[in-house]
Amino acid sequence: MIKKFFLLLIVSIIFQTNSANSFALPMNKLNENIVEELRLSVPLKYKESWLNAEEEVWEPWLLKQDGFLGRQIFYNQKKEEALLLVKWKNRKLWKNISDEEVNKIQRIYEETVTSSLGVKNNPFEFIYEGELFEQK
Repeated sequence: MIKKFFLLLIVSIIFQTNSANSFALPMNKLNENIVEELRLSVPLKYKESWLNAEEEVWEPWLLKQDGFLGRQIFYNQKKEEALLLVKWKNRKLWKNISDEEVNKIQRIYEETVTSSLGVKNNPFEFIYEGELFEQK
């Protein structure tokens, strides 16, 4: 009970010392750089084909997008899982890209993958998508 009281007191002090116009949580800078986090299941036997398709399809498209600042690609061999971190200037520029445009590029990507592997379906299962904000 006492801990809860002190927590409420601290929160109250923070709000009183910051005016309504200038208060912002430093952990959540929505107007600054944002990182799109993507996780995919990538079987080890298809890793090189996956990397080639990423480079051939997604990379050129991303380079043309307003607000794109770069990306990093990681691979966990033990889990056979890929992590892509795509850095954007801000969330608005990232989200201004239409779903139709993203879906179009995804179809091209999947056609590239299935053609190069000689399989019917894309073997790279989507696991997770999230948003990360830089903490300064």
